[in-house]
Order: sequence, then structure tokens, then C-alpha cells
Amino acid sequence: GFHLESEESSSLLQTAVSVLQSSYLDSTSQDGFQYSQAILVENHVFLSELKAFAQAKEAAGYSQEELEETFAFLLFDNEEEAKEVCQTGLRVNSSSISILGDPAKGVYISKYADCLHPRPWYHGKSGYIVICKLIKGKVKVVSENYTTSYTCPSPGYDCHVAVSRSNIPSKASHCQAFEQSQYYVYEVSDDSTAERPRQICPYIVI
Repeated sequence: GFHLESEESSSLLQTAVSVLQSSYLDSTSQDGFQYSQAILVENHVFLSELKAFAQAKEAAGYSQEELEETFAFLLFDNEEEAKEVCQTGLRVNSSSISILGDPAKGVYISKYADCLHPRPWYHGKSGYIVICKLIKGKVKVVSENYTTSYTCPSPGYDCHVAVSRSNIPSKASHCQAFEQSQYYVYEVSDDSTAERPRQICPYIVI
């Protein structure tokens, strides 16, 4: 359910904004965005699955760093879509990107709160951002694959990221920056792929 109480919601908004602001790629974004309201997503199924994922991986010998909760972001044009993801979770086959892995076997989610869409925002545009908790687990760096023979999830890993380019020219296309700053997250066991990787948990809609 969605709970909204006034003093809670203002501190929630502050929490959400500080998460977003600490996750900007571009320092000029600090002044560029206005956030109006935050809704806490309390989905106990997802929270308990996130915990179960962490426990299973801890038992498998993952380090504290690999089990650390971090944040990642999804952008939607309308509230219905944002709420739907909060209810049904982020599912495979939901992405139009395919450069880090097969979209039918995993999900894509943005690392940066100001780089959520292949095209830059224009003035006056609004949208809904879903802030998710993410446990990256074991991360494998993969090179971008623009072919149609998609990169498969890597056995023993939970997440792909693009080769990091410390020298991204400032003129690099927004689309490129967006694609290169995605996490490709999956959960594969015994050759079957989870419809909804447990390591992503919708947290706040703003």
C-alpha cells in the first residue's frame, strides 16, 4: 500500500532528494531538477526477497561490499507505469537496451539519477522516478555488444556493467552516457532466469 503522512512525507522527500543528488553524474544537475512529492513503496514481498537474496549470497561467501545495498533509478512518464513497477517489480523483457546483456534474461536500471533516458530532458518536462534498492552482488565488466547475438548472463555473477570510460568526452552523446551507466541485473539458477531478479527492490517514487 501507499502511505502518505505529511511530516513523514517531507522527511521522505528529503531522503529521496539526497539519494538522487548524491547519485548525479553531472554536477550541474544539482540546480536542474525540482522534486515535488515522494511516496514510500512498502512492498513486503520485495523487501523480504531482497533480504533472502542477501542471505543466500552471504552463505555463498560473498563479501560485505558485494552485499551492500546501493540505489538505482528508473524513469517513467506517468504515474501508472511507476506504480505498476512498484507492485509487480522490475521484470525481464522490459528494456529496449541490449548492449550489456540479453533483455529477455535480465533487467536494466540506471546508476545515475540524472541520466535516466537516452534523450536529455527538456525544460518543463516532468516524470516519475522510482528509486530502487539494489544489491549488486558480483559485478562483471563487459564490453558493449551492439549485435543481435546478445551477451548472456555470466555464470557466478549477478550484474553486468559497461567498461568504465574515465575519458568520456564531454560531448559524448547523452544516449551513450545513458547506456554506459546502466546496471544489467539478473538472477540465473540452473539455466533458468528469474522473471524478476530479487536483488532490486522499489523503494521510493518521486
